[in-house]
Order: sequence, then structure tokens, then C-alpha cells
Amino acid sequence: MASEVQANNGVNVEALLGAREALTNAPEAAQFKWRAACEWKDGTHSHSTVESFYGLGQDQHRKTTFTFDADHPEVFASLDQGATPVEYVLVGLASCLTAGIAAVAQNRNIQLKSVKATIEGDMDIAGILGIDSDVRNGFSGITVKYNIDADAKREDIEALVAQSQKRSAVYDIVTNPTNVTVVVN
Repeated sequence: MASEVQANNGVNVEALLGAREALTNAPEAAQFKWRAACEWKDGTHSHSTVESFYGLGQDQHRKTTFTFDADHPEVFASLDQGATPVEYVLVGLASCLTAGIAAVAQNRNIQLKSVKATIEGDMDIAGILGIDSDVRNGFSGITVKYNIDADAKREDIEALVAQSQKRSAVYDIVTNPTNVTVVVN
């Protein structure tokens, strides 16, 4: 009897399921604080770092400090030294959904061959510029389009995307109100 071929999408599902079980039994350890630090450089250019977070009951340090430069394009009389902050939101959303697709596919034993997303956010900048106070400052809509090649039927691939969307932290952040407190020290 031949053994069933297991999908290998690079996701350690056993570890994820083990973490879920452990955190079910110790819910206080599931409380996380994600952190980023940002420093203004010049004009609309800023530099952010991500190095540590709080989780599993203590501070956790990344093995690498990740850096991000943000700026505005030249059409806004800026130097274009990084992606705009709203583009980082799109990157975060696409990355979170894509990671979820890989994890769900692994868990469902679906071998992925390629996963590519294109994402667009529609925005009327009349709000940001103060031209029209009735226009919101953020996106009026976001469209994510996936091209997924996998050893699965279309309905199974659609189910992967739906489950990823259901469990995506960034999708939740973008689609639901979040309390944000801004403090000046």
C-alpha cells in the first residue's frame, strides 16, 4: 500500500496546531503586543524598525531587526525614499492573506505550486489634502486578486482563500474599527 503524498508548502502545521492547543490551555499567554518604532528623517520621509514584541508572557526579541522607509512619491513634492504608509497597509494585507493560504493549504494537504496576489486600494486624496471634508482620508475600497496554481479543484482553492480571510489579523484590522490611542509624551 503506497503512502499518501503529503503537501510541502513550507508551513509547520504541527507546530501551529500545538501552539493552538497550548494557548487554549493557557489563554493569558495568547495576549500579544506587536511593536514598531518610527523616526522622522526629513520632509515626509520616516524610518521604522521592528525588533521585539510581547507574547507568551514575556518580551520576545527577533533575530533580525527589520527596517522600513516610508515617504511619498515625487508627484507630492517628496523625495520618494520609500513606499507610502498606505502601500504598507496593502503589503500587510496581501502578506497576511497569502501566509494564511499557505498554512491552510498545508493543513488540508493541498500542494501549492504558485500563489500571486495583486492588490489595489482606491482612494480619493481630496480628504487627506483638506479639499473636501466629506471625503474620508482612507481607502474607499480594496481589491485583492489571487492567481493560485495548486493540486486542487477550484472550489478547494476558493475555500483556502475564504479560510485565510476568516483568520487574517490584517484583514480584520482593515475591515473592522480598531481603537487607536495617540499620546504625546
